[in-house]
Amino acid sequence: MKRLVALLVVPLVAALLATPAAAAPAPDRVQARDVRGVGVWEMRGATKALRKSRAGWYHAWTAEPPAYVGRTRAAFVPMIWGAGSVTDEALASARQHGPWLLGFNEPDLGEQANMSVEQALDLWPRLESTGLQLVSPAVAYGGADAGGWLDGFMSGAEQRDLRVDAVALHWYGGDWRPRRAVGQLTDYLDAVHDRYGKPIWLTEVALMRFDDGPRVPSGKVQARFVRLMSRALAEREWVSRWAWFGLPASAKGASSGLYRPGARPTTVGKAYAALP
Repeated sequence: MKRLVALLVVPLVAALLATPAAAAPAPDRVQARDVRGVGVWEMRGATKALRKSRAGWYHAWTAEPPAYVGRTRAAFVPMIWGAGSVTDEALASARQHGPWLLGFNEPDLGEQANMSVEQALDLWPRLESTGLQLVSPAVAYGGADAGGWLDGFMSGAEQRDLRVDAVALHWYGGDWRPRRAVGQLTDYLDAVHDRYGKPIWLTEVALMRFDDGPRVPSGKVQARFVRLMSRALAEREWVSRWAWFGLPASAKGASSGLYRPGARPTTVGKAYAALP
């Protein structure tokens, strides 16, 4: 009996020892909850609100975590906002908070990063020098358009042999019927993914109209939208991360924000925190 056990155990142990260790998960392989994030700017009670939101990650349009956010479970993801942000100090700070680095913020808009495609491509090697995985500049619109800003950047990056590991997008829906809005969003994401074939980070998303100044629907509408959207994005495994716009809400009135000053949840904030 002992001999039989030895005959069975020894080959088994040898096989186990010969089996290579499982590879470490790639940085973009995150748990479902960690896919969900939020954009953060200063507000009273920001740290408490971020904790209550149950967000897995956040960004603040900066290369280093803002001082007004304390210790939370949410991971900080750095960003190089525009041409003026490409400094040794900012890149060094971003390097400390990897493994991902978000690229330029809405370079296609004059009131945002306001960069030409050539300028962005010329600066991109500086971002590569961090050794972090790089998410493309986030365009405000037209990410799937042939000849658009993002298309020019991605084509130029390929021609110059520059590294772009994922594509960032922003999307604000003007249709305040939640189910239709989700369909419009996913059509856009599908088209962008079909064009570039890379993971997508949706780093700003909400229902908002800009035809007469920023306007948002009721909290009830936003809440239904975020629930439906979360389910639709979960069906697309190539949507690596998404971030609601944003954590803070105005003290009174309609807002797309999740929490009012003092970490008081809005209707959409309650829906966001309850997401699986």
